[in-house]
Amino acid sequence: MEELFVALQDALKKGHVSKEVADLSSYSYDASFGEYMPDIICQPMSTDEVVKIVKLSNQFDVPIYPRGSGTSLSGGPLPVNGGIVLDFSRWDNDITVYEDDLMMDVSPGVITAKIHEIAESYGLMYPPDPSSSSISTIGGNLAENAGGPRCLKYGVTKDYVVGLEIVTANGDVIRSGGRTVKNVTGYDMTKLMIGSEGTLGIITKATLQLIPKPIDTKTAMLQFDDFVTSGRAVSKILRSGILPSKIEIMDKYCVDAVLSTHPIEHVTNDAESVLLVELDGHPLALEAEMKVIEETCQALPGCKVIVARDKHQASELWEVRKLVSPAIVKFGPTKISEDTSVPVSQIPEFFKSIERIRQEFDLNLVVFGHAGDGNLHPNIITDKRKPEELKKAEQAVAEIFKASLKLGGTLSGEHGIGLFKKPFMYNEFDEAGMAFMKGVKKALDPNNRLNPGKIFPDENERFVLVHDE
Repeated sequence: MEELFVALQDALKKGHVSKEVADLSSYSYDASFGEYMPDIICQPMSTDEVVKIVKLSNQFDVPIYPRGSGTSLSGGPLPVNGGIVLDFSRWDNDITVYEDDLMMDVSPGVITAKIHEIAESYGLMYPPDPSSSSISTIGGNLAENAGGPRCLKYGVTKDYVVGLEIVTANGDVIRSGGRTVKNVTGYDMTKLMIGSEGTLGIITKATLQLIPKPIDTKTAMLQFDDFVTSGRAVSKILRSGILPSKIEIMDKYCVDAVLSTHPIEHVTNDAESVLLVELDGHPLALEAEMKVIEETCQALPGCKVIVARDKHQASELWEVRKLVSPAIVKFGPTKISEDTSVPVSQIPEFFKSIERIRQEFDLNLVVFGHAGDGNLHPNIITDKRKPEELKKAEQAVAEIFKASLKLGGTLSGEHGIGLFKKPFMYNEFDEAGMAFMKGVKKALDPNNRLNPGKIFPDENERFVLVHDE
């Protein structure tokens, strides 16, 4: 490893390679539950440097783990086999806007919020808006095919990537797609790479498609006496002829947690479930569309509607959703954040399953998420210092995914599989499906050097939060 370290120092700028213990420790974890120590940290600033790192990793037979800001909730960038962590967070300054083409070229370390800010300065919009956008990098978003609240109307990350520059496992540089909206030339390697979690190639540049920024928005909060009715309301809204840009949901435990530390005018904690709906478009159209939503939901039993009278009140209502994640830690110091998607029509049944799991395992289990597209985030709030609670959480997580798959859902809507969901992959795919994906991995990374230990489970691997002594 010492010989590799010296070679990497020669290949990269001074100060961009480290094996200091303090640095290695900083890259041993992400926003998930695991901790694995790498051997070397590299911070490339160009495609040429990435090529050199990949070729050296091949020469010394060492794995590579690409990483952005480390916001992954599935353990995506964790260096489970040691080796090199490829930190792209310093390569954050290559941004070119093609205003007349509505396109933008970005390097992998650009923060997502910066992309939003620059697009808006041109009167444009980059729609994907993951909750971590203020700190997550576009490279991480590409690896996980990140989503966010606006995906209901606008789609996920892969829908806004038209071209990529990729360093392959053997160190070649290839380009897929381009700067055109339509491109059906050859295999769609761009779509294959998005969401592949850094296991098939290393993305060093992306061309993003932008759209005109909507003129205005309008927000309503819908409070329900019954959790299941709020799920039915989502289908009612989507069948009313109106397509909101966002429909977010929170259960009563989330709302209670937020209001206990951050009271908000007109918002009470007596509802079992809350929906936040945002429309975007022309102001005249928004008034008429919001009227349709009001009438649709007020016809449901136990529904109270608050339509924001202005931007200030709309911002206050959205504060409830934005504060959920920090607020729910009042229930315990350890948060296990899960991510699953079900068909919209099955949201009421999924809510029933969550309530059953909450009572069966006697856990602080809360649910919030992007109800409009069926992407929900059950969160278990526990204490990792109590092994008996973690054992119950393990069983509860398995039950959550079992319930989702039974309803026609999937293991992940936007967090990826990474390290922690791979034990459940055979619950969603059969042997033939898994063999096909393994074949793709084998063809593009025959020596398994790119982010090994992710997506594909080991034989008889099971989900574990606490190991038996």
